[in-house]
Amino acid sequence: MFRLRGHHLLCLLGYRGMGYSAEYAANMTRLHQTLRMAPETEILLITGPDDLCVKFPESQTYHCDDTNIHERDSAVLQKLGLRVGQSLPWSEIQQLIRENMVARDISTLCPTCPWRSYGVCEEGIEEIRAGKGLRIIDQ
Repeated sequence: MFRLRGHHLLCLLGYRGMGYSAEYAANMTRLHQTLRMAPETEILLITGPDDLCVKFPESQTYHCDDTNIHERDSAVLQKLGLRVGQSLPWSEIQQLIRENMVARDISTLCPTCPWRSYGVCEEGIEEIRAGKGLRIIDQ
C-alpha cells in the first residue's frame, strides 16, 4: 500500500523520470513502476505529506505543507469523487480519471505547478483515457 495525497495522483500520470533530486526521482520511479506493473496496489488517500514528500530534498524549499498544495489536493480529490481516508486500488483511480477528467483540467487543477509547462500531465491523462496506463520510465 502507498499513502498518497490528492495532487500526486496526477503527478504520477505525468512522471517521466524527472524530479527534485536523484533520491526523489528514484523513489517516485519505484512507486510509479510498482503501480504500472501492479495496478491492484492499494492507495490510501491522505492529507499532507505522503510517500513521495518523504524524499523531498532538504536543499530545496519544502512546499509539501503549503496552503496552495493542500487546496490542489482537495480539488483533485473532489474532481475524482474521492475523499481523504479512502483506500482503493490504483486501477480504480485510473478508471475514475478516465471517467472524470480531460487534459485541460490540469490548467485549472494545477495552475501554479512548476512542472505544468512540460505538458506531460496532460499527456498522461490522455494516455489513461486511452486505456494505456502509466508509461514505462527509461532509467
